[in-house]
Amino acid sequence: MTVEPDGLPLFILSVGQRDQLSRLAAAAGWKPVAARSRDRAESRYLGSLARTALLDLRGLPPQEALATVASLADAVEASGGAMLGLVDDVGAPHVAELVAAGATHLLDGRIDEARLRSALRAADKLAERLIGSLSAARNRHAVERSDALFWRWNGAERVLSISPALANLLKLMAPGVDHSRWSISDLVRSLHRSDRAGAVAAIRHAVDDLMPSAFAHDVPGQPGRRLVQHLHPDPKGFSGEVEELDGHRRPDARDRDPMTGLASRQGAVRWLDQAQAAGRRPVVLLIGLGEFDRVNAAYGQLVGDAMLSRVAIRVTRLVDAMGARDALVARLTGTEFLIGLPGEPGMGEPPLERAALLARQLIAEISRPFNSGDFLIRLSGCCGIAPAQEGDAAEMILRRVSNALADARRGGAQGGIRVRVADDSSRIVDDDRLHTDLRHALDSGQIQILFQPQYDMASDGIIGVEALARWQHPHYGEIGAGALFAIAERSDFMLPLSDHIHARALAEAAAWPEALGGLRLAVNVTAADIGEPDFLKSFLNLVDESGFARERLTVELTESGLVENLASAALLLSQLRDAGLAVAVDDFGTGYSSLAYLKSLPLDYLKIDSSIAKDITGTGRDRIIVRAIIDMARSLGLGVIAEGVETEQQLALLARAGATAYQGFLRSPPVTSEMLARLVSAEAGRA
Repeated sequence: MTVEPDGLPLFILSVGQRDQLSRLAAAAGWKPVAARSRDRAESRYLGSLARTALLDLRGLPPQEALATVASLADAVEASGGAMLGLVDDVGAPHVAELVAAGATHLLDGRIDEARLRSALRAADKLAERLIGSLSAARNRHAVERSDALFWRWNGAERVLSISPALANLLKLMAPGVDHSRWSISDLVRSLHRSDRAGAVAAIRHAVDDLMPSAFAHDVPGQPGRRLVQHLHPDPKGFSGEVEELDGHRRPDARDRDPMTGLASRQGAVRWLDQAQAAGRRPVVLLIGLGEFDRVNAAYGQLVGDAMLSRVAIRVTRLVDAMGARDALVARLTGTEFLIGLPGEPGMGEPPLERAALLARQLIAEISRPFNSGDFLIRLSGCCGIAPAQEGDAAEMILRRVSNALADARRGGAQGGIRVRVADDSSRIVDDDRLHTDLRHALDSGQIQILFQPQYDMASDGIIGVEALARWQHPHYGEIGAGALFAIAERSDFMLPLSDHIHARALAEAAAWPEALGGLRLAVNVTAADIGEPDFLKSFLNLVDESGFARERLTVELTESGLVENLASAALLLSQLRDAGLAVAVDDFGTGYSSLAYLKSLPLDYLKIDSSIAKDITGTGRDRIIVRAIIDMARSLGLGVIAEGVETEQQLALLARAGATAYQGFLRSPPVTSEMLARLVSAEAGRA
């Protein structure tokens, strides 16, 4: 079945065929916004809220065609869009210059509805991927510094905050100007009269639809110098991030992978050569996904591409969480992701053991299920590791790490890791040391408990926490919960580890100061736990011995742990509730029988997995699915906690959809008890 664009806006620029192309586009399911002149085309494109631009270049002299593409190239790139150019002949000598200038797709020959529909669909697929990756990157790295071009409107408090750099650029720094009394209308009036209509339309879209939008305008007093403002809604208003349209293509455009926003192979080569030249001999990891062609065959290339973007996000998060300064994350080929860890100047390469630990964490993270619409997809991977040798060129390093990955794949088992120090041999990375160290870690205090704050959606106040484990390894550094439990599972040490985490979390929470006395505590229970015949009795004894009140405790069962025996899980949850505890399903949406859980289990709330919650900023279909999950839960009287909330846009849309609470790095990472007390104290001070 063909999926139509469902009324998405399409910007069309055509001197002589504007109306004809508009009719064809409308017949193909688009909502055309057409123009005949290049004059201020970028503003009209951004104001149209289209992600794809259709440029009619037929019959234009080569230089005029090139100028037409260049007039929109920066605006299209800034918005993460796509540009389809209609040309007389794709083999013409100047066509390569059109592509270099910014055209992403070309179509020649007879233009009819069927051919135009197919070409637009291909261009829009690229735009959909780009918009997702670029907006995620912008939201993750929203600039709050005073030297940034940035502003925020707090609608609840009617306060407009403008960064000094932006105020200076817009000529708003005049003596006596008090921005604290400004409104959005004042900001719009500071623009040139011809730019105001586009700004108003974009702002209305952000306010009314809670969706990102953008508009372009001249810098006051500097005709021809253009800015684009990206608007991002949040629960209390919205913010604007501003970037300049340079009038030329970014010199590093080839260094980026268009699908994921990561560095490309060319960008990786440049990074490696620079690291070597600076004496920072890196260790390089190459992750290869296993049998990915089956994903494309089973679900289609569009779903496969979405999975690659999800993998890119997970890899980037792990590398960021590791705290590796100036690390490289790149996509080399369709299913291979490269991570470069630079050494310190004069100190040689970073330790191989640190790279091997990161490889284990990456493989464990990739193996967690991905949710894509109606599908639950499981991926696997292998990893090759290679340290740079003195004098190595980038291509030599890439060849060595590719050979290491090939060795890991030849080993047969997914999850294998091989290190290749020289070109002629490699060695296996095993977990023997970690397995041994884990058995000592429980007694030596290396397993630390952190608490992830959970915020009420209505008041934005902290109402509870989830207990999470971190292993502070004396040699490898911090090991996250995913890798920790993966190691424990392989070493048959799950039950002792789980018991230890429960005891530590309850003991710490029982010793909290009075200021934290109103917070709930949530602890995770695994499939191995509920499989123990005396789990209920021993767990309740542990709670009572700790002194932590049962009525403030929630037990969260991971959905994968419930699949095996839904009936026994339902009985256990009923017994826990009868004992005074609250119960919930964690990571909801990643398992196989989600709807069966809502129907069969006695729950107090469910937690939407972060991969599902993030879909609410995706396509319209994604938002419908997330809202349906929340609606079903709320209709059954269940609370809904959204995990992994990282952007104000996600928070705003989840609040509108009916989620009752949330947790994530947008407000706070996991913290110690001492930091938690400071957060609650600061919150009380603001109240």
